[in-house]
Amino acid sequence: MIDSSKAARRGTFPWITLILGTVVFLTLMALGTWQVERLQWKEQLLAEIEQRTHAAPASLAEIEQLWAGTHDVDYRTVSVTGRFVAGQERHYLATYSGMSGFYVYAPLQLDDGRIVFINRGFVPYDKKEPASRERSVEGPVTIKGLARNPLAAKPSSLVPDNDMKANIYYWKDLPVMAAQSGVEQSRLIPFFIDADRTPNPGGLPVGGVTIIDLPNSHLQYAVTWYGLAATLLAVAGVSAWRRTYPKTTPDEQSEGSGLTSR
Repeated sequence: MIDSSKAARRGTFPWITLILGTVVFLTLMALGTWQVERLQWKEQLLAEIEQRTHAAPASLAEIEQLWAGTHDVDYRTVSVTGRFVAGQERHYLATYSGMSGFYVYAPLQLDDGRIVFINRGFVPYDKKEPASRERSVEGPVTIKGLARNPLAAKPSSLVPDNDMKANIYYWKDLPVMAAQSGVEQSRLIPFFIDADRTPNPGGLPVGGVTIIDLPNSHLQYAVTWYGLAATLLAVAGVSAWRRTYPKTTPDEQSEGSGLTSR
């Protein structure tokens, strides 16, 4: 009587629940493992960026050679000498230290006639035009900074189109910047250079505005996925234990006592 009652409560084995639980568990474990792999990739990337930004400045020719081979020169230190082309600045909408304004992208003409666009740094709204600043750079100048890869396309449909008429850029479209500055593509160096913090005459633009901010939350994500998998496993274990060793009800206890007394 007792055994049949227990068997009735146990019912048939929940195969569907077991299969679904196994699929969910394996999925959670796979997601956790994927995040661990992403963590390793991100740490290697951050280490490479750290190494690039602290290396001795390379010549523009060396950076061009790297670009020709890999199309990746991001954050590599570089030194270049030339003359800024007057009146051809392009202005990229940006913020700096809580202030709104622009990054000033200026074409630097090399001795061989080619052009590389330099992100000279930040200026406030009211200092957008060169004439509003105290002094301008004249003659040959040596720029040290970080090479930056150009964008292949607008990063998002949410980003506004660049306003050529107002000379305000919402994304860094190098070919268009060059065309607006009268630079032929054959003369254009195919990447940017962000100038370092070396002060400019009059204090503007403020250089060294490169932002290196690559979120690395993969460890937290991995712990979350593995934690959910462990929780699911614990719940399954408790459920299996209760099915194997069901709790005796008061009626069964009294019935058992009666059988014993007989």
